[in-house]
Amino acid sequence: MNLTNEKFFVKTQFKNLFADENTLTLENNKVLSNINVAFQTYGTLNSEGTNAVLICHALTGNAHAAGFLEGEEFDRNSKPDFLNSYSLQYSNQPGWWEPLIGPGKIIDTNKYFVVCSNILGSCYGTTGPTSILPHSKNSKETETYKNNFPIVTVRDMVRVEKELLNKLNVNHLEFAIGGSLGGMQVLEWMVMYPDFLTAGIPIATSAKHSAWAISLNETARNAIMNDPTWKNGKYTKQPEKGLSLARKIAMLSYRTQPSFERKFGRDRIKKGNYFKPGNLFQAQNYLDYQGKKLVKRFDANSYIYLTHAMDFHDLSYNRESLSNVLNSVKCKTLCIGIDSDILYPTHEQKEIAILLGNSNYAEINSIHGHDAFLIEFEQLNKILHDFLSDLN
Repeated sequence: MNLTNEKFFVKTQFKNLFADENTLTLENNKVLSNINVAFQTYGTLNSEGTNAVLICHALTGNAHAAGFLEGEEFDRNSKPDFLNSYSLQYSNQPGWWEPLIGPGKIIDTNKYFVVCSNILGSCYGTTGPTSILPHSKNSKETETYKNNFPIVTVRDMVRVEKELLNKLNVNHLEFAIGGSLGGMQVLEWMVMYPDFLTAGIPIATSAKHSAWAISLNETARNAIMNDPTWKNGKYTKQPEKGLSLARKIAMLSYRTQPSFERKFGRDRIKKGNYFKPGNLFQAQNYLDYQGKKLVKRFDANSYIYLTHAMDFHDLSYNRESLSNVLNSVKCKTLCIGIDSDILYPTHEQKEIAILLGNSNYAEINSIHGHDAFLIEFEQLNKILHDFLSDLN
């Protein structure tokens, strides 16, 4: 299959959903209206509205799954504008799943109409903590939700995605696919709208967030909240030290010891000056870089809200047993695990596949841990090719 980076250009689009009387009742019974959603599409929807594919992104991801941005982008409904920050930071870089999406690639835009939207509660153009409150849009002192944004769940995110697809005249999904938090969305799609999709492909995820994963998220949240500039979520200046540390903690759960050894070993920034404090090990330097990079493009409140949404994730919550819930799923499923994933170990994906019944299981072999679904494109390509060939 085609894994080349033949350039095509994309831009982020916006839709306003749940306007006027058509409000969204969240899972916690709070109500949201006039929800803005940022999204990208690739390919053309057929006349029946049935050739669509939904790409679901992970925690700090966004709608830019493929292609190269046409230019600088703006989110006029948020402050600060992290969509703009992202577009400047990634102006000459492809989307996060570029090797898999495009003309002639495994998710072939000559065949499929591909949709990827930014999730509810994020900060890349979809309504979240950085969104400007409707009543203050025309005032001199604009107010944003900050920590007054309502609690959201993965199910709420999926309801917003479904409404977006309705507005785009999508009547059926060939499949929904995503990793990590994106995989949680895929699982909820399979349960909430079983007749709407032919197949679901959850990657490196779980049916319910484990105590281990919850604890890692809590540690990252503590890092943010212990920053003096946090101010209980009402900060005027991003809690940079706290958010940077949260990212470092997360990065350690996304990778593995062998991955760090291969990439960095005990190399230093400079040779010599062995005991000089400023001469960091390359591993230290990498974590610093990742922390600073996220601070420039992501909001701390969004990080708090989205990690809580992951912790709330439980397919059996307010339903029947997990076994009964998964047995109710009608669509075909490909569950993909990663053999070195310490965040969502493979036994979690295998359990999902067993309980589903009408399911296949495949595994990525990698030293890179959880992040392998964003790295091991050749393996993902082969796994998807085999499943999609049978699907068609």
